[in-house]
Amino acid sequence: MSLRKGNVFMVKEQKIHLRLSNLQIVTLGYFFVAVVGTMLLLLPISSTGGKTTLLEALFTAVSASCVTGLVLVDTSTHWTLFGQFVILVLIQIGGMGFMTIGIQFLLLVRHKISLREREVMVESINASQLGGIVNMTSKIFKWTILFEGVGAVLLAIRFIPEFGLKRGLFYSVFHAVSAFCNAGFDLMGMKRPFDSLVSYSNDVLVNGTLMLLIIIGGIGFFVWDDVNTHGFRWKRYNLHTKIVLTCSSVLLIGAAMLFFLLEGSATGADMGLGERILTALFQSITCRTAGFNTIDTGSMSQGSKVLSMLLMFVGGSPGSTAGGIKTTTLAVFILYAVSGIKREGRATAFGRTLPRDSVEKAVSIFTISLGLALTGTLFICAMQPFAGMDVLFEVFSALGTVGLTTGITRELAPVSAYVITLLMFLGRIGSVSLATALLEKKAKSPVSLPEEKIMIG
Repeated sequence: MSLRKGNVFMVKEQKIHLRLSNLQIVTLGYFFVAVVGTMLLLLPISSTGGKTTLLEALFTAVSASCVTGLVLVDTSTHWTLFGQFVILVLIQIGGMGFMTIGIQFLLLVRHKISLREREVMVESINASQLGGIVNMTSKIFKWTILFEGVGAVLLAIRFIPEFGLKRGLFYSVFHAVSAFCNAGFDLMGMKRPFDSLVSYSNDVLVNGTLMLLIIIGGIGFFVWDDVNTHGFRWKRYNLHTKIVLTCSSVLLIGAAMLFFLLEGSATGADMGLGERILTALFQSITCRTAGFNTIDTGSMSQGSKVLSMLLMFVGGSPGSTAGGIKTTTLAVFILYAVSGIKREGRATAFGRTLPRDSVEKAVSIFTISLGLALTGTLFICAMQPFAGMDVLFEVFSALGTVGLTTGITRELAPVSAYVITLLMFLGRIGSVSLATALLEKKAKSPVSLPEEKIMIG
């Protein structure tokens, strides 16, 4: 701002403060992690051939930091030990949350956590309140290390005799972290590239360990805390925990039964009864954003592919390492539909009434996620002559941060690969946060517009 007095100009400096929203900080944080990961994977030391394209590095970095699992190159054969370690770190940061790790570092150096940092932490893990958030992040960090450690020990029982001490230990840690963070990255490509865990389809120890890690990582940090506080006393659980556990159980058991029936004449045709049950159970769990597979996904029946897409769209639970629209969103949607049929006016569950804003948020998340999926599918179909079912499967896998594929990932043209990359990123930060940002209003208008009925249905 300039003021003129005679021949003298006086300039008044104004400081411009650029204040980013909590959502913007979280988004930029994940973007920064992906960029750093991309640069590290571009280093000659990261790949066995000493050369990786920008697209391959970016796609892998985003897939790892967004805990998805889709890959353009085989993780075991393309990347060196250094490259695999970079991917492992990206998975851990993406699964646990960069803010959780950052807060632990600040506490380690005895830095006082500011109010703004607490607010960003709430946004990062989708917490419902600010109080006790620092203590909660410490629990998340400790529990994550504990669960991954136990999982690694169990996997080591199988992997050390098979791969030797050093490689067996690394494989155990890598797959335990990948499973708990619902990432779906594996190192079994040395047997057959892009084959995931098909060679372990009948291994109870490997399947059981990975399934438990996926479930624990996918139910959410707040459910852990509630169960840890109240034990197995169901009546003392809060409504969120009851809905998550109920919805997760129904999806797990129901989907396993359907997979068992649908795959009887497809991938399960040459399997024994025990292996069919194990693969059906594993598929019902891994489709909820884990990304491992013990059967050939491309050879599944059409019914199983549709069921897989539905599970990938739902995903895990809020405040977890999983993606998707979340189990609570599905539950609210169903409860609200039932209340509408009964003409009760409000959705209720376990003797509680669901807040109106929860219903509005669920509708927004569902609409935004479905819109992104359909837009991505149409765009890729316009670019490449893939079967529509395969493209839809790929898009739901990316947006739900799952990692399953029918086999078209490595056949994607660069423009299609960038679309999938964007969907993976939006799936990690967008399904909940984007809807929340759209619902937030800087200032409410004092004027209410008149109502007018329209025909529905």
